[in-house]
Amino acid sequence: MSSRGGADREPESEEGARVIPLRPELAAAPEPAPPEPGTELERRLADVLAFLRRRITGDYEIDEFGFDQELTDSVLLPPLRPLYEKWFRVEAVGLHHVPSEGGALVVANHSGTLPLDALMTTLAVHDEHPARRHLRMLAADLVFRLPVIGPLARKAGHTLACHPDAERLLRSGELVGVWPEGYKGIGKPFRDRYKLQRFGRGGFVSAALRTGVPIIPCSIVGAEEIYPKIGDIRPLARLLGLPYFPVTPLFPLLGPLGAVPLPSKWYIEFGEPIPTSGHDPGGADDPMLVFNLTDQVRETIQQTLYRLLSQRTNVFLG
Repeated sequence: MSSRGGADREPESEEGARVIPLRPELAAAPEPAPPEPGTELERRLADVLAFLRRRITGDYEIDEFGFDQELTDSVLLPPLRPLYEKWFRVEAVGLHHVPSEGGALVVANHSGTLPLDALMTTLAVHDEHPARRHLRMLAADLVFRLPVIGPLARKAGHTLACHPDAERLLRSGELVGVWPEGYKGIGKPFRDRYKLQRFGRGGFVSAALRTGVPIIPCSIVGAEEIYPKIGDIRPLARLLGLPYFPVTPLFPLLGPLGAVPLPSKWYIEFGEPIPTSGHDPGGADDPMLVFNLTDQVRETIQQTLYRLLSQRTNVFLG
């Protein structure tokens, strides 16, 4: 029988084994309290209400081109992410070639019947670049004539593909994107996939020369296969005021269902910048210099496309 009093007795387990108390410094820290139910939902709801209040009261900013950054980040970009991440499974490489600040001109190949390649490139720059930059696209005038789409394009920061607008954006330090093949690229037949069309007269090179910003070639693989264009109903295109009315294996045969893009695997590669600051701004009026730089950009994109295609084993699996 122990001679110590009950107050001095060491605790015992249910089996009678002695339990040695932990020293305070070795005691486990208390687990953090779980978040209260509904906290995350309440925060999201508060954010939505705050957003709506700012829209109603006009407490938000737009630039001279109509770019509404808050609307773009909160409303316009989120619906594109499932396409980018789950449907096309885009892999973007070479983003370290895109500067974190200051003006630069991204020049990419164009394809796919509908301009989803431009939207996916915009999302790649915003979501995967450390600086989360917005790519200000130069678009054809048809885009801004379309109901709903035109105003939304302005809100997203895009503008008409013309010299004055391009140079104003570049001089103000914006990242600008251009797809110089235009309708010739996006609407070309499937048999001509990944064959670059003419780059116009090199207007994008002139804008880069006048502002001294680098040109970043961008090559996109995967967009050619989303809507394989095998025909064109030209009378209907003229009636609707469109550059073409595409026929694909699924559209218009399957109606709206045929408008769902095929889930091809995409790669977007940003190449090494081509500097223009070493040239005199007056070089923008030198046809030979503009032609040579345009050809250099086009050839860089074409060779990168060939390399990416040679590494691809399957259109849908990559």
